[in-house]
Amino acid sequence: MGKSLGKEIYKSRYLYILLLPTVLFYVLFQYVPMYGIVLAFKEFHIKAGIMQSPWIGLDNFEALVKQSEFWRAFWNTIIISVGRMLLEFPTAIILALLLNEVAKEKMKKFYQTVYTFPHFISWVIVSGIMFNFLSTDGVFNQLLAFAGVDKQQFLTDPGLFRPILFLSSMWKEIGWSAIIYLAAIAGINPELYEAAYVDGANRFQQLKAITWPSIRGTAAILLILAVGNAMNGGFEQIFNLYNPGVYSTGDILDTYVYRSAFKDGSSFGVTTAIGLFKAVLNFVLLYSTNSVVKKLGGEGLV
Repeated sequence: MGKSLGKEIYKSRYLYILLLPTVLFYVLFQYVPMYGIVLAFKEFHIKAGIMQSPWIGLDNFEALVKQSEFWRAFWNTIIISVGRMLLEFPTAIILALLLNEVAKEKMKKFYQTVYTFPHFISWVIVSGIMFNFLSTDGVFNQLLAFAGVDKQQFLTDPGLFRPILFLSSMWKEIGWSAIIYLAAIAGINPELYEAAYVDGANRFQQLKAITWPSIRGTAAILLILAVGNAMNGGFEQIFNLYNPGVYSTGDILDTYVYRSAFKDGSSFGVTTAIGLFKAVLNFVLLYSTNSVVKKLGGEGLV
């Protein structure tokens, strides 16, 4: 058994060599740092280090649940993540279906490029653009002033912050998300459409009977992954856009951890406990959603 396995590995040695950098990346940056999880159950002392710091059981978790700011960040994370899924997830599917209906190949490629390009712009640049447009002296407020309307505090208004998050995220990522569905659509046998056309089915009926059933499995898997990533909330976007004026509606767990650990100097044990809490909750959401999708007859991850 061992010899035959060794021979098979040797035969495919070049493929394993290509795979090695990816394996090393995940080992070094994903698995090795996991030993730091023990900080959630310790009182960290810099001189003693992580492993030599004293154990304190669940004290960090007890301190965590007593913090009102933690619960504010927790519910903000839930609301923002649910909002993203309700708005962005179906919109990507709709965009892919609409792009698929574009008859001319050159126009289809043009639209794909237009919608996909924003994905490659970092949130640092996007936030700078948004500040230029939405700040007190930005383009939008200048247009409002020209029209005789009072200027709006777009980026410091807690009520406007979440809509700005959703709209800017959709603008940036919807095209990239649609690519996966377009790839699934491209794998559909054209003869199915030809047979449906002969039977008198119009474009909408073809979409309903052929296109959607063919990409439904892909949509289910992406939905499972999206729900399993719900507690992350979108740190990079929010970190580059938020300010103290919108903490009440924009502060999520990741930004709260960053601010607590690196600005306020809070306990590393408490912030690690938040990270562990997030990871466990994401796992529960991922597993639960996968089970529900499979029971409903869909395709799960495993």
